[in-house]
Amino acid sequence: MRKWSLLSSNKELAAALVLRAGVCATFAGHGLFAFLQKPEWILYLMAVGFPEETARALMPAIGALDLVVAALVLFKPLRIVLAWAVFWALLTAIIRPIAGLSFLEFVERGANWTAPLALLWLRGLPKNRAEWLN
Repeated sequence: MRKWSLLSSNKELAAALVLRAGVCATFAGHGLFAFLQKPEWILYLMAVGFPEETARALMPAIGALDLVVAALVLFKPLRIVLAWAVFWALLTAIIRPIAGLSFLEFVERGANWTAPLALLWLRGLPKNRAEWLN
C-alpha cells in the first residue's frame, strides 16, 4: 500500500498537494453553487428527467456532498472519495451536452475529473476492498 509520505519524490508529493488543492477548490465551488441553486444546474437535472421541484430539493444535498468531498480530498484523500470525485465530475461534465449544450462544455471540464483521477493514480489504485478506504 502506497502512503502519501512514500511518494517517490518531493516533486511527486508537491504535485499531489497541488492536485488536492485544485480538486478541493473545484468541489467547494460547485458545492457552494449548488447551495445557491444555480439556475442552469436545475435545468441539467431536469434534462435527465427530474421534475423541477425534485431538482431544487436535491441541490442542497448535492452541495453538501460536494463540500464533504472537497474537505476529504484536502485533508484525508481516501481512494473511494477520489473515485467518487472522478465519477461525479465526469457525470456533471457529460450532463451538459445531454442537456443540449455544446460538447465543448464537456471538454472544458476535463480537469474537473482528470485531477482526481491523477490523484487516485498517484495514490495507487486499490488492490483490494480495504485499500479503497485508505
